[in-house]
Amino acid sequence: MINQALLDILACPKCKQPVRLTADNNGLICDRCRLLYEIRDDIPIMLIDEARPLADEEPPATK
Repeated sequence: MINQALLDILACPKCKQPVRLTADNNGLICDRCRLLYEIRDDIPIMLIDEARPLADEEPPATK
């Protein structure tokens, strides 16, 4: 799982907005770009070319 301090400073490489953890803690979501960045071996893969479009089922962030 990603440390909260790291999560607080991570941003989407495409739009520079904050990202959030998925419900299963296996990825990071950019709600603005609707992209999912995978987490592999506890390392977030923050590469635009490897990001996947977010599935429509994924709920938006609630604040």
